[in-house]
Amino acid sequence: MNTKRPRIKVPFETVDVIIEGVSITLLILMWCYCIINYMELPETIPTHFNAAGEPDAYGSKHTIWIIPLIATVLYIGMFIINKYPHIHNYMVNITEDNALKNYRFSTRTLRIVNFLCVLLMTYITYMIIESAFGKQFNLGTWFVPVVIGVSVVLPIILFVYMKKLNK
Repeated sequence: MNTKRPRIKVPFETVDVIIEGVSITLLILMWCYCIINYMELPETIPTHFNAAGEPDAYGSKHTIWIIPLIATVLYIGMFIINKYPHIHNYMVNITEDNALKNYRFSTRTLRIVNFLCVLLMTYITYMIIESAFGKQFNLGTWFVPVVIGVSVVLPIILFVYMKKLNK
């Protein structure tokens, strides 16, 4: 593969701005929800759930900060990596002619993955806090298969689309 890839700035489109805006909003909401509810939380809260969505491990209420912290670090890291699309992995040689379309696809893909990670972590944080307050919160049998299914199907769709993009 070509190691001297063009270094171009990929302009944001409306959909990119929307995805970033929703991701940042979810991060802010997650932090606010934790801050607002922290004092009310019992000293012991659920920290893990089984496949049926029932709590099966417990820990200190201080652990509620772990997921928002990881989500924030992950978001910032992927945001920064997205600024350098020339270092991403590609299935084709990147040239001046195909750089913009491949970089745009790569940055948008990473932006969507970033959004999905923030969404998942926001949901889990919400579920932990609600469970800590004694609400019968059941993820149901759909949660794990959906997360695994999206994790398997999304790369396949992206692979097929990338092949079509570069024909």
